[in-house]
Amino acid sequence: MKQTRITALFSLLLICGVAVASGAELDPVAAGRFAGLALDCVHQEYPNKIAHVLSNDGDVLPPRQLTPVFYGCYDWHSAVHGHWLLARLARTFPGTELDRQAREALDRSIIPHQVQAEVAYLEGAGRVSFERPYGLAWLLQLAAEFREWDDPRAQWWAFTLGPLERIAVERLTEWLPKLTDPIRVGEHSQTAFAFGLILDWARIAGDQDMADLMVSRIRDFYLGDRDCPLSYEPSGQDFLSPCLAEADLVRRVLPKPEFAAWLGAFLPEIPFDGTSGWLEPAIVTDPGDPKLAHLDGLNLSRAWMLDGIASGLPEGDPRLASIRATADRHRQDGLRSVTGEHYEGGHWLGSFATYLVTERGLATPTEQEGTGKKK
Repeated sequence: MKQTRITALFSLLLICGVAVASGAELDPVAAGRFAGLALDCVHQEYPNKIAHVLSNDGDVLPPRQLTPVFYGCYDWHSAVHGHWLLARLARTFPGTELDRQAREALDRSIIPHQVQAEVAYLEGAGRVSFERPYGLAWLLQLAAEFREWDDPRAQWWAFTLGPLERIAVERLTEWLPKLTDPIRVGEHSQTAFAFGLILDWARIAGDQDMADLMVSRIRDFYLGDRDCPLSYEPSGQDFLSPCLAEADLVRRVLPKPEFAAWLGAFLPEIPFDGTSGWLEPAIVTDPGDPKLAHLDGLNLSRAWMLDGIASGLPEGDPRLASIRATADRHRQDGLRSVTGEHYEGGHWLGSFATYLVTERGLATPTEQEGTGKKK
């Protein structure tokens, strides 16, 4: 069933002759492959790895009853960004079979009573830190996708998801002032990547309070950093680069000349000669191991972070050629890994690939462009 659905999406998109200008790699075949991975997992309940605090016997329930919107794709945050993938690609390929199937899946999930059950779950005892910050940041990215999508059904989904969006904002707003230091790891709890998603949401939603809070925290935590130890990366199960994620975040809050100077002190090893060997792609020895497969995601996220860093530099900066060459190597290696052969990677790598090839991190307003009105 899985392979049939993916193959069918390939064929239909090719017949439609859909083309996308935002990235050479996002051709119909790639889009169909990524969408097929999400369609096959957003409503697949098992296997499932839940981050679940039990307060009593009544909390012993299957995932579909605990969190009836986001119970598939192995874990809650992957279910969230699996739905984001479907929204992103449906918005990118309107009127196609991919669009139709994605809408059906979103309609099945984003229903008022199911969203209310998700809210009740997050408000349960002992869950104040649930999916913080990674899963909550992806939830806001999903909400941002719906907000930007000029489509009546997408606006209904945005409205329906609203109560969950609001509790995510409340949780983060309460937590951020209490956080004394950034979290500099290469997995889910990292703050740099999550802060980027949250700030992008705030600018899209026009939430000036959240945007101001994020910019303040970013400046407090990161602007004084120097000599990031990139040579120590990666750790053996990273899917996010602590150094590159930080640089990709800081470029969101500094004008280009200031960011160029900050980057010189933060990553002085970036060469001026156009070479790519200063940062080698990660090697995955067993894509069927759920932790070792993280390194496939690292190659994808490094590629989009390097693209983001390049976008924050002035034209003519002598480091651009090396940054872009290194991004291309990571992009090629990362995209080759998005096959769906192993569920350990297939349940989430499609989202990372889609974030990369649709240039989602580059498609939000900068601080200099403003945030618009609060909604």
